[in-house]
Amino acid sequence: MSSSKEEGEFYWTPLAIVQSIAIFCLAGIAEIFGGYFVWSAVKGLRVESSSADDDSVSTNTPADESVDRASEKSYNIVKKPWWYALIGSFVLVAYGFIPCLQPSAATDGFARIYAAYGGFFIVMSFLIGWALEGESAKPDVGDVAGGLISVVGALVIVFWPRR
Repeated sequence: MSSSKEEGEFYWTPLAIVQSIAIFCLAGIAEIFGGYFVWSAVKGLRVESSSADDDSVSTNTPADESVDRASEKSYNIVKKPWWYALIGSFVLVAYGFIPCLQPSAATDGFARIYAAYGGFFIVMSFLIGWALEGESAKPDVGDVAGGLISVVGALVIVFWPRR
């Protein structure tokens, strides 16, 4: 006796689609915030400086001194404490397990899940980075176009019919 659905074969349902997108978003949040915490302790964060800021903090200055300084914004680099890197590392370890929760993981496998996740990661990196760093990380037209292309590509990878 055979049925139209083979044993062990995966089919997309509306609930599976919502779960898949939610898991991609959760993975993105974990990876981005984990990386952000490590980065903020190791490299530091850009904070827009004012003339009253302490000069002992390193400042981002352009290599070409002929640039009009009135139109340039300068940023101080502020490092977070070492334990930010430790917390970020734990979050990144947890991130490693999140994609395993994908409803299609058994049939799609590692390569396809991570390739599709990459599209979501690109857009989430722009949006979360902008939220965390403010105007210094605001996406431009190329970022938006590239982000849209990557999400469309991710959706094609995940939902392309493979029967």
